[in-house]
Amino acid sequence: QVQLVESGGGLVQPGASLTLSCTASGFTFSNYRITWYRQAPGKERELVAAITSGGRNTNYADSVKGRFTISRDNAKSTVYLQMTSLKVEDTAVYYCNTQILYRNYWGQGTQVTVSS
Repeated sequence: QVQLVESGGGLVQPGASLTLSCTASGFTFSNYRITWYRQAPGKERELVAAITSGGRNTNYADSVKGRFTISRDNAKSTVYLQMTSLKVEDTAVYYCNTQILYRNYWGQGTQVTVSS
């Protein structure tokens, strides 16, 4: 059974840093691209960052480029999202996602709140 479990969210002040983790099970993690999405209240879910199976290639939303870094540790079946210089507008529920045989799998999400 495919499972993705996010952790690391919390309440931080603007300018702070936070690292999210997404730990996977139930599939061969090292074979699949992993994507972080987020959804703010009243807004559609949007792509934040993605990383290929081997970790060689990444891409980011323009709004987070230069502030967020996605990485993975295939030995631990975990993807990380390092977030720095957080802004109020980064407040959202963050989800990790993978697609296996054209089916999307999602974690339960972790809340990130940036507020003074």
